[in-house]
Amino acid sequence: LTTYSLYIACSTLNLSPYFSEQLVANISGMVDADGVCQCVVYLPDASFPADRVEHLEMWILSIFTDLQKETNKIQEYSSKIILYEDQLANLTVQVENMENSGISFNELEFELVKNEIKEMVILITQLKDSLNGSNIIIDNLFLEIQNLSAAIGELETLDKNNVLVIRREVSALRKQLKECEEAKNQTSSPVIPGSCNHGALLNMSEPFIVQLNWKGLSYKGGAWGKDPEPATSNRELYWQVPLANDFRYMQQYRYYNSYDDLRLYRNPHDGRTSYYGQGSGMVVYKEKLYYNCQDTNQICRVSLNTGNFEMRKSLPNATFNNMFSYAGTPWQDIDIAVDESGLWAIYATEESTGNIVISKLNETTLDVEDTWVTRMYRRAVSNAFIVCGVLYATRSINYKQEEVFYMYNTRTDQDITISIPFSKINEYLHGVNYNPKDHKLYVYNNGYLLTYDLYFYQQTDNS
Repeated sequence: LTTYSLYIACSTLNLSPYFSEQLVANISGMVDADGVCQCVVYLPDASFPADRVEHLEMWILSIFTDLQKETNKIQEYSSKIILYEDQLANLTVQVENMENSGISFNELEFELVKNEIKEMVILITQLKDSLNGSNIIIDNLFLEIQNLSAAIGELETLDKNNVLVIRREVSALRKQLKECEEAKNQTSSPVIPGSCNHGALLNMSEPFIVQLNWKGLSYKGGAWGKDPEPATSNRELYWQVPLANDFRYMQQYRYYNSYDDLRLYRNPHDGRTSYYGQGSGMVVYKEKLYYNCQDTNQICRVSLNTGNFEMRKSLPNATFNNMFSYAGTPWQDIDIAVDESGLWAIYATEESTGNIVISKLNETTLDVEDTWVTRMYRRAVSNAFIVCGVLYATRSINYKQEEVFYMYNTRTDQDITISIPFSKINEYLHGVNYNPKDHKLYVYNNGYLLTYDLYFYQQTDNS
């Protein structure tokens, strides 16, 4: 110990109240010859630990900063939990649809679902690690995701009908058939999408299931397709219009700007029409939606991008309100179609006694440019489409089979009975739209969105 001499007020003096409040201890002292009180106090050698206090303050500041970061993470994860709960609900609906549909979905559908589940597992793991403890909500959510992943695995392994294998075999056989057809006529030019340098329809592929419409299984009627002539050539515009449960009223529509967005239900653009439509005979051409206006024989046109109503035009003498609709698809009295040359209307009149009438439409004014009357009764047809000015009509064979059985050529004014059977996943075909740019049919089959590849005879001098 080191001895320090401190001059303080001695206890022998009469101290003022101020000094009395400042004393921390009573120390004995003595008065010297000059009357000054002197005291001796012993203090430890170490001084006040200011450096340790400073270190403690910095440590507290660091802890506060880390705490703030973790708080922000929790807030961020909370918002993500809400988002992923919505995605999980959507995935649950998809799984239920797979289980109830009785069909096997393709590999891409399973991969998309599994990738979304993996993303949620990563987020849940991060949440569990950051919280450093048990959380009932997080644990339950993690368990539900694990159960969903197991259900996907079972669906993928229980493909009892071996649909994927069969499709691969059919695809290989069709490829061989196409090679044989090409070998028979080496001088023929290839079929170019968007042109008519081919003969009549030869065959159709197996249906490819793209997805269920965005409103669900209860919306069994409607139409969908791909715009063959979007404003920009590199744009892919896919659209779908589910009808109300009575297969009649149309008000809402949705479109996507890419095929990936369509498959993932991502970045949708929704719109409403100011004038209701009816039936599933609508089509999109050059980013315009054409449909049959409600309770009239008029065709309405709406800008798909802006939702603005542009015009409506009567289709002369066309019957409406379910007078001569297709068999099994009510309210589709007026069916708008697109082929390589533009817009068409497929309908019936009282003068034709219900037989199919075909009219070529002016895409600007919607005026009728030319008309053909066929010998095919419209109620005997389940649906129809037009390719290169040739009408093809379908009919139902049974619950799982359809047939293209009739064709009418507007260029030669001739018709013929044909037989091209093809498969479907449910009984009724509603919207059937041909796309001249990819030679595909876009079919709305009881709420499911299907595509078919079309195969044509090679162009010959006699065809």
